[in-house]
Amino acid sequence: MMSPHRDDNQRLEFLGDRVLGLVMAEALLKADPNAPEGLLAPRYNALVRRETCADVARGIDLGAVLKLGRSEMKSGGRRKEALLADAMEAVIAAIYQDGGFDAARAVILRLWGARINNVADDARDAKTALQEWAQARGEVPPQYVEIDRSGPDHQPIFTIEVRLASGPSEKATAGSKRHAEQAAATALLKKVDT
Repeated sequence: MMSPHRDDNQRLEFLGDRVLGLVMAEALLKADPNAPEGLLAPRYNALVRRETCADVARGIDLGAVLKLGRSEMKSGGRRKEALLADAMEAVIAAIYQDGGFDAARAVILRLWGARINNVADDARDAKTALQEWAQARGEVPPQYVEIDRSGPDHQPIFTIEVRLASGPSEKATAGSKRHAEQAAATALLKKVDT
C-alpha cells in the first residue's frame, strides 16, 4: 500500500486537470452559446492541452519555484513543457482544495484570459487537420516516420517525416516526437493547400 504522503504531485495534477476542464467547458459555452459541439471540442482541446498549460505556467514564471532534483535541474527541468504543464495543473488543484471551485475558476479565467475568446474557430491540431484533408480526398491517413534521433537521452531531438500516399512529404525536427509530428503536418498542410 502506498503512503498518502508522496513527494510528487500526480494526484493534484489529476484533480487540477479535471477542474481546468470543467472551467474551460463552462467558459466556452458562455463565450459562444450557439456553437455546436463540433466547434467546441477542438477549442476545448486547444485550451486544456499540455502546450497551453505550459505556456500559462511560463507566463507566471512557475518554473522558477518548482522543487526539482539535481539531475532534473541540470537538464533544464524548469523549462520542460511536461513539468510546467503538470505543475500548472497541480497549482489549480491546490487552489481548488484551499479556496473551492469559485476561487479556482477565478484564477483560471484570469490566467487563461484572452485565450478563451481568441481560441481559433478551428483549433484542431495539424495532425488532425492533415488526416481530415487526406480522408476528404479519399487517401489513406498520413504516415509519420521517425527518421532521426539525436542528442542525449534526457534531451533528445527527433526528426519526423510525414508522408501522404499520393507522394507529398515534409520533415520537421523538435524536442519531442509529438512536436516534430505536428510541425511536419503543419508544413505538409501548407504545401498541399497551395
